Amino acid sequence: MRRGSILQLVGLGVLFGGAATLVAVLIPWLPPVASKQRDRIDFVFWFTTGICIAVFALVAAVIAYSLIKFRVRPDDDSDGPPIHGHTGVEIVWTAVPAILVTAISIVSSIALVKNDDAGKDPMNVAVTARQFSWSFTYPGEDDLTSAQLRLPLGKTVKLHLRALDVIHSFWVPEFGQKQDAVPGQDTSLVITPTKLGTYPVICTELCGLGHALMRTSAIVMKPAAFQAWVREQKNAASGPPGQAGQAVFTSNGCASCHTLKAANATGTTGPDLDKLPAYAKQAGKPLEDFVKESIVDPNAYVQPGFPKNVMPPFSTLPADQLDALVTYLIDSSKRGGQ
Repeated sequence: MRRGSILQLVGLGVLFGGAATLVAVLIPWLPPVASKQRDRIDFVFWFTTGICIAVFALVAAVIAYSLIKFRVRPDDDSDGPPIHGHTGVEIVWTAVPAILVTAISIVSSIALVKNDDAGKDPMNVAVTARQFSWSFTYPGEDDLTSAQLRLPLGKTVKLHLRALDVIHSFWVPEFGQKQDAVPGQDTSLVITPTKLGTYPVICTELCGLGHALMRTSAIVMKPAAFQAWVREQKNAASGPPGQAGQAVFTSNGCASCHTLKAANATGTTGPDLDKLPAYAKQAGKPLEDFVKESIVDPNAYVQPGFPKNVMPPFSTLPADQLDALVTYLIDSSKRGGQ
């Protein structure tokens, strides 16, 4: 191949490669980075993207050069000259992709191994998935439970996931990793948050009618603010029954679906909790038994006008939190229903 042809090929390759690079770099394809694990995942992504751009530039340059250089006249119906395979070229275009795929595999494996390493002293959080909500329990903090995931900035956290009914999948786009929660099987995910903020927790496994609503938040806080939140929740839980019950009501996201005047809750997805005495009477059950059953087995009795299989069973609440919540709901409903 003559020098001029080589320069033309190189010029076309630079043109196509530059255009592809601009598309890759200037368009914000990925969400913001908020964890160390996501940094490694992004490195693999851009490593692979760089290889793809190089391959695209080479192939596009050869195609464009061929279209320009070997184009025939519209009235030329003659056959092209006979050609034969080139062993050297065939070896190259087989070996080079094999090397590139192997390189991608090695880089990906290293990133995955590092992302699975929680270190010697991670903070553990138990994540419970159910149709259609998440709950988070902190074993190192007296089994404190919340409906939102709270994480201290810079602290490596190991999430232990389990599902109570069907397969769910935990994903925070800004953290990068995704992990299934499978009934009867414990899975885990390691996160080291690097950026303060509130990020969406999304279920990415189709899990039923309410799948699209199975969302909550992951809140990354400064370590001092996280400890202050823990102390506040513990103090509320160990305080008078009303205060402890309200803390459980708030931390488990009950206000998002129910109305309860005492908690300034105005949700309309579920029954009005200010009417619990009337609901218990309709169900023919003692008020305390009815409230407790409605929390741990909400499909045992569904108030007419509301669908089944919407409220998740909160059967994993610690006994003291469950009792405090029942007491709080009964007292609040008696006052609110007056």
